[in-house]
Amino acid sequence: MNSPVAQRGRVAVVGAGPAGMATALSVHQAGHDVVLLERYPRARPAGNILNLWPPPIKALGLMGVDIDDLGAPCYSEFRSASGRRRVAVNLPQHVLDAYGGGFIGLLRPDLYERLLAALPPNVLQVDRRVESFEQDADGVRLHMADGDHLDVDVLVGADGIDSMIRRTLWGDSPKREHNLHIFGGYTFEDIEAERGLCILSHSRDVQGSWTAIRSKGRNGFQWWVLGAHDGKKEFTGDLYATATQMAAPFAAPLPQLVAATSADHVQHWVLRDRKPLRQWSKGRVTLVGDAAHSTSPYAAYGAGMATEDGYFLGRRLAGLDLSSLSAVTRALTEYETPRKPHTARQSQQAYFLGQLFHHTPKPVQIVRDLVLDHTPLLQKVVGESSPGEIISQLDKIDEAEAAFVRALGRQ
Repeated sequence: MNSPVAQRGRVAVVGAGPAGMATALSVHQAGHDVVLLERYPRARPAGNILNLWPPPIKALGLMGVDIDDLGAPCYSEFRSASGRRRVAVNLPQHVLDAYGGGFIGLLRPDLYERLLAALPPNVLQVDRRVESFEQDADGVRLHMADGDHLDVDVLVGADGIDSMIRRTLWGDSPKREHNLHIFGGYTFEDIEAERGLCILSHSRDVQGSWTAIRSKGRNGFQWWVLGAHDGKKEFTGDLYATATQMAAPFAAPLPQLVAATSADHVQHWVLRDRKPLRQWSKGRVTLVGDAAHSTSPYAAYGAGMATEDGYFLGRRLAGLDLSSLSAVTRALTEYETPRKPHTARQSQQAYFLGQLFHHTPKPVQIVRDLVLDHTPLLQKVVGESSPGEIISQLDKIDEAEAAFVRALGRQ
């Protein structure tokens, strides 16, 4: 005998970045009514360049996002500034066959465009700022900046590193300064560089990296340079000139890629995060993406983990009566429990690598580089453990999708 049909629930998602849009898509597929609330006049990407590993690509496809020709498949290596290989990130052949490479390089606005195109009509509401909320056993009430209020069964905070939802649940916590900054850009000029590669290279105190990208049928390259910077001080220099200077000591084609980049295609970020939370959910409210686990670009996984969060959360809510507090709290616990160790590991490893490469005392840098060049340390820390995490997440998506199909079949 089939189980009774679950009552359609009402879910509000605050913040229309990758985490919020993925959550809205997955929750909609789970059969619930969902509204995506964006405080700005449009969903806008915070940055220009992006890499996506296989798990978020797979999740995007399952949520109905068009992933065909989304980016350039790449194989990644860590190298010294002179080009000496330190790490090869090797994935199993079946993963390479399925995704064309270890990850794809793309432009962040292209991902937003694909996500927005997949959203059902009327899900996204812009110029909708949430000022506060409260919850009880029966639901959550959101108070809007325009004086309106909204009643829902579940609230999801996808509102970034400065999340109001997180602050309301768990209080304020200081941002962790990495004392690093990054300059990134892209070009579609015809530069002599091998396609299908991501090269992450390091001098004594700068990371200089590049990867192939693909955007709207065009082949190009993205690049970034990263170095020490006092996070408490505003950077006032010229972005293009500083990036050019930082890239100069590196092997080709990095300096040539920077030289071929239009100055208006260069952006700058200061690296900050917050230490991982021990708990993401309370009652009927939970967190996804940077609101739960802000992560340095050193992980190259921030948008990817945010996308995965949204996917897994929606799958956990399938087939549930969201009017039941016990059902909601159980589902939110089941959502966050496997996500916390994975995301905390990525966040902490990104912080560690940033400190290792950019804040090692100068007398120790020579020893550090000898260790990295002549021992398997970095290969084990990055080259072997990261593929293991990727394979594990792919397996978890398969498990979640099977459970999702069963849950929908019981309705």
